[in-house]
Amino acid sequence: MSSSAANGHLIVVSAPSGAGKTTIVGEILRRDARVRPSISFTSRAPRPGEIDGVHYHFVSSPQFQSLIEEGELLEWAEVHGNYYGTGRRAIDDLRQAGFDVVLTIDVQGERQVRRFFPDALTIFIMPPSYAALIERMGGRGDKEDAAFRLRLRNSLDEVAQYRRFDYVIINDLLDEAVAELESIIRAARCRGDRRTAIAEEILRTFEELQGERINGNA
Repeated sequence: MSSSAANGHLIVVSAPSGAGKTTIVGEILRRDARVRPSISFTSRAPRPGEIDGVHYHFVSSPQFQSLIEEGELLEWAEVHGNYYGTGRRAIDDLRQAGFDVVLTIDVQGERQVRRFFPDALTIFIMPPSYAALIERMGGRGDKEDAAFRLRLRNSLDEVAQYRRFDYVIINDLLDEAVAELESIIRAARCRGDRRTAIAEEILRTFEELQGERINGNA
């Protein structure tokens, strides 16, 4: 399954929990009207301030299983005891309308998406250090909590997956990390295979004008 050059890009952003991928992607969405989010499904409970249909589609575990069985998900995974998945239909509709669609997903999901869309842009957000990750994750609850300890244990395996990705952004200074992601997206839009249609139109103007001058001088 390969995307047409007329469609928007599929952009996959992954990171270990607490590395800041949601914050970085949120800033890109605020700055660039051509980028639209893919709102994932999850079986976990909403965190304070999260809104159903805005941050996630919150569903029960049985509802999530139904989505899997009905083939509605592009990818899905169980992460820290909860299910997360990406719906197919909304992504296809947005890309066909010319929007770049960004998926903010875990490394397991990236692997599944790459199988269907080998030309997807994959970007890994890495914290500047393990200590920085612990500090950032500290705001998510009790450090003795089982879920917190599970995220820390998983972080080593997740960070090691950076080698599979097309681009790596070190989220040390937020403004710089956002600027780097923005640059990657803008550069992708300038690829030759993405500009073929408009480049050919421009080329025709040269050919037509040159032909008129040649004929006029004949």
